Amino acid sequence: MFLIVKSAFLTAFFAAIVTGRIHKLPLTGDERHYVDLTTFGFFQGGVLDVHMVNFMLPSGPVSGEYGFTLDRTANDAINPYLEAHTDMCFLNESDNSIVSPQHPAIVFLKMDFISSRLNITCKGEVSALHLYQNRTVIPIDRIKRQSQYLFINRRRRAVVESEKNQKNYVTQCSNAVLPITKETRNGFDYYNTSFAMYVASDKEEGLYNLYFHNCPGKGNGPSINVMLEIYESNDGNFLSAGEMPLPALYSMMSIIFFLSAGFWTFILKTSRHPVYRIHIIMCILVYLKALSLAFHGINYHFIQTRGEHVTTWAILYYITHLLKGAVLFVTIVLVGTGWNFIKHILADRDKKLFMIVIPLQVVANVAEIIIAESEEGAAEHNTWRDLFIFVDLLCCGAILFPVVWSIRHLQDASSTDGKAAINLRKLKLFRHFYIMVVCYIYFTRIIVSVLKILVPFQYSWIDEMFREMATFVFFVMTGYKFRPAAANPYFTPNHIDDIEPQVLSDIGVLEGVSRVSNREKKRDDLQPLMQETNYNSD
Repeated sequence: MFLIVKSAFLTAFFAAIVTGRIHKLPLTGDERHYVDLTTFGFFQGGVLDVHMVNFMLPSGPVSGEYGFTLDRTANDAINPYLEAHTDMCFLNESDNSIVSPQHPAIVFLKMDFISSRLNITCKGEVSALHLYQNRTVIPIDRIKRQSQYLFINRRRRAVVESEKNQKNYVTQCSNAVLPITKETRNGFDYYNTSFAMYVASDKEEGLYNLYFHNCPGKGNGPSINVMLEIYESNDGNFLSAGEMPLPALYSMMSIIFFLSAGFWTFILKTSRHPVYRIHIIMCILVYLKALSLAFHGINYHFIQTRGEHVTTWAILYYITHLLKGAVLFVTIVLVGTGWNFIKHILADRDKKLFMIVIPLQVVANVAEIIIAESEEGAAEHNTWRDLFIFVDLLCCGAILFPVVWSIRHLQDASSTDGKAAINLRKLKLFRHFYIMVVCYIYFTRIIVSVLKILVPFQYSWIDEMFREMATFVFFVMTGYKFRPAAANPYFTPNHIDDIEPQVLSDIGVLEGVSRVSNREKKRDDLQPLMQETNYNSD
């Protein structure tokens, strides 16, 4: 538990310094040929503002080529051309083979260091281009600003001035340019430029991907050293088009999980049947899930309105998210091994499985948070993403082993211990639980990823809704299958009538079960958790 809390605080501290949808990405000593800077869904009225600050190159002629590309897509599919041509200079492509139905429009912004300008060209379906030098010169009457902006009059005066200076506004891609400034210090040239895009009509709506390209000349060329500042907004809303419903979704699901946790608490307190420790752990898990969703929704609300986190809510979300993830896998493993009593009766290999799964799950949750909160263009972003996928799949595979072990030993015991009917009922229950776990993993990992690629950009929130609903259904079914009930085979003890005690199995659900001479005698570890008599805490 100390490891989980410590990891939560460390992750929360580093992730909370990221400024949401107002990005500042430093590239220092970066040698990648292209950098995936950001992906953002824009509706009509959306604004993308990019500032390149202190792009450092050695003084003298520049042999390489550098610039940006901005492509519009219909969904979150990977750009196949970039993935297949990572070693080629994308800025020099002159044909239309790079345009596809999934990527119908691409804007090239290529740096011309001799003329100190940013040359702009387009390919594909670009009917009109609304590019400006920065977002402060975008005409206010072209954007449906919220009426509560107090500086609207000042901005309108700026609009009048900007419309007189048409060089800050690009309407056509042919021969379009924006200025680049240069400053020389200590033997290095520092270049600065900026551009802003305004989505003026519904035809320009889409999921936009911004890349920075490094095409060195002869040899490897100098590494990249630059600060990139990126501002993304949908008419005052700092969430991407597909993320806008997420604050409401997380809040709604939080309420549902809180109500479910309260109902489960009521069942445990009023149950006439034995209540075991595993039931309490299930209850804690549902409360942690509800708290995690509540803090997640609040966190997204502040990103939506301010473009950045509020550190307190971010830290609370990260802590509850890490705890929830660890307790979820612990609960699945405990149920799968058949652990449901007061005393510790886990087999050695079950305990070893815990020693592996819990640290791996902590690593997976830390990686997931870093992926969500780090800049998309950071060099370590893809490394953490690959690590998360690998560790998460490893954990998902590991939690299936105890269920399989329990099923196998119940099959063996059903023909040897004289209580075949009870063991067959347990066997059927564990087979159902195995199917539930497999379906939960399949839906929350694979199906959700497929949906994210297939659905249109404005409906990308559906994958999160699907994930949360699948989790809720899994929780409800698990609670129903393993609820306190007299007829529940999971909590039905086996009483054997042999004279001498004899251990039947030391693995899974049968560990600790022995043959006794007294038919009425019950094992101490089968006493219910809520029963005050005969209960001694270890």
